[in-house]
Amino acid sequence: MKGKEHMTGTPLLHMRALSRVYRTDTIETVALDAIDLDIAEGEFVAIMGPSGCGKSTLLNLVGLLDSPSSGSYMFDGREVAGLSEAELASVRKAGIGFIFQSFNLIDELTVRENVELALLYHDVPAAERRRRTDEVMDRVGIAHRARHRPTQLSGGQQQRVAVARALVASPRLILADEPTGNLDTSHGDEVMNMLKGLNAEGATIVMVTHSPAHADYASRVVNMLDGRVLQERRRAA
Repeated sequence: MKGKEHMTGTPLLHMRALSRVYRTDTIETVALDAIDLDIAEGEFVAIMGPSGCGKSTLLNLVGLLDSPSSGSYMFDGREVAGLSEAELASVRKAGIGFIFQSFNLIDELTVRENVELALLYHDVPAAERRRRTDEVMDRVGIAHRARHRPTQLSGGQQQRVAVARALVASPRLILADEPTGNLDTSHGDEVMNMLKGLNAEGATIVMVTHSPAHADYASRVVNMLDGRVLQERRRAA
């Protein structure tokens, strides 16, 4: 991963007047309303706000899981708002790792197989897949559980597997949607310290959270309300 010296210049994420509107025959719901936001490579940004304020919608747009209704979104200098689904999938595969509140692990697969699965989509040779999977499992402290299945793990261990899966393809960007939401305080703090360590190594992280304590791990906090950015604050170094 690239270090903090790469945080200057063109932002990794550049959004201007980014909006998402959901429409039915009778109702129009503005989930995001003309968001302007830049995120530099190497930042750790926490997104906060009440339920329904647009946090998850924003994360879905950033992660190319949804498309904006209007506005501009540039990922690493490339306009992605108008890309085809195949092109979006290619950008996601090459540059974005996801960590979900519900872990989204496959119960029928072992820990190793869950982590390695991300590399199968990259056509990585088997020997290289094994090396990288071993490396990342060791990095997040889950290597001793490699042969277990997710149902045999604690919630904190399952989230470690999810973090390993997000990291194994060396993404430019890690998106975490309430990564501690299903964990007790102790395991939640473990995951946050892990994310903080990854950021210290140069990972760019955007995290949605309801927890002010966990938001304090980030270098910048973006508060949202009614689909807009209400305020931003940077944590003192």
